[in-house]
Amino acid sequence: MEQNGQGKLYLCATPIGNLEDITFRVLRTLKEVDLIAAEDTRNSRKLLNHFEIHTPMTSYHEYNKIEKGRLLVEKLKAGSNIALITDAGTPGISDPGEELVRMCYEADIEVTSLPGPAACVTALTLSGLSTRRFAFEAFLPMDKKERQRILGELTDETRTVVLYEAPHRLVRTLNELLEALGDRNVTVLRELTKKHETAFRTTLAGAAAYYESTEPKGECVIVLEGRSHQELVEESRRQWEEMPLNEHMDYYESRGIPRKEAMKQVAKDRGVSKRDIYQALLESER
Repeated sequence: MEQNGQGKLYLCATPIGNLEDITFRVLRTLKEVDLIAAEDTRNSRKLLNHFEIHTPMTSYHEYNKIEKGRLLVEKLKAGSNIALITDAGTPGISDPGEELVRMCYEADIEVTSLPGPAACVTALTLSGLSTRRFAFEAFLPMDKKERQRILGELTDETRTVVLYEAPHRLVRTLNELLEALGDRNVTVLRELTKKHETAFRTTLAGAAAYYESTEPKGECVIVLEGRSHQELVEESRRQWEEMPLNEHMDYYESRGIPRKEAMKQVAKDRGVSKRDIYQALLESER
């Protein structure tokens, strides 16, 4: 802990369900800091009481993040060490913690992150889908236009997609994903790290149908298979093939691309050889 000058902000990951997932480092830090800023003090009090942590606590959440953030920064400047915790998981991931981190950096206050539970990573590793590349979308926006924009962007996303959803909105979101993206493999995970943890591997259509008749309980994570790169290539190729060859050539030549290079690009678009394009053009000119 800082002894002189400014204090330090500690981002402390807390359990997403199973209390045994908290780290020794986080426990020690929560006991040693001067103040704990918590998203929900009532919820966090249960955690602190369980581990016999008596550090003073204050609220820091979406609705006071600017005003309270300024107060916390002033305390840090004055030398207080502060731990930031969220309701569950890692602060700054889909919660207002990112705002406080930004304010600290602007004020030249040191920030460190103590790793631990994160629902998005836990769900991804448990999903059975590709983990090499993934896109984290958290909760889809509630605003209708913004929601549709995000769904549109996900249409051609080739990475595995991770989303959060509340149980009472799960069916609606699954149906919207199905309508926007088509049927894909998906794993719906609930109650992560808890006694009734489930990982339901199915398709979007299968998941929507299942949860329409079986009420989901507990916070949900949707891990969605990305679109096949080969499928995107084939779709693009079909679109080009529907265009008359001369128009396809004009598309590139009108942009100042030399004829030979245009033929090469047209051949690539259509998945054929440059010789095939040359012969087709000759025949069309006869």
